[in-house]
Amino acid sequence: MNSKGIIDKYEKDIKKFKSKIADLESEQTDLNDKIYDLSFFNIEGDEEAITYFEDQGFNYDVLLPKIKDGLLEMNVYKGIDHPIIPYVSMTDSKIMIDRIKVLNHKWLLTNFTDGKHWGELFINYEVNESGAIDYKLTDYFLYPIN
Repeated sequence: MNSKGIIDKYEKDIKKFKSKIADLESEQTDLNDKIYDLSFFNIEGDEEAITYFEDQGFNYDVLLPKIKDGLLEMNVYKGIDHPIIPYVSMTDSKIMIDRIKVLNHKWLLTNFTDGKHWGELFINYEVNESGAIDYKLTDYFLYPIN
């Protein structure tokens, strides 16, 4: 009788673990789908954009940080006018670019904040033959304060 109880317990545990494994495999599939969706409109998942830079003679691994750093360097400015953000700070803090997402070989998105107000920028950029990067603000908005 005791061995029957042990076998029943093991069978119950096996069913429980098989169910848990199935749930985790389903969750893994869902997370892989989300990763795929997040990699879309991201230069790191855009082989054509990377190839575009390589065809121009640029090392993508060196160029990508340079693109981001060029924007972040704009956060060091004098006065109240940021070089690319079309708003001035409405607090005692400077308005600054916070995060940058490079979409492809021509476009990027950034967000900006002065600590209280925030918004986003859509920027076109171009890398010339010498490797210098030109940024052109295409569109922008400031979220309303509730």
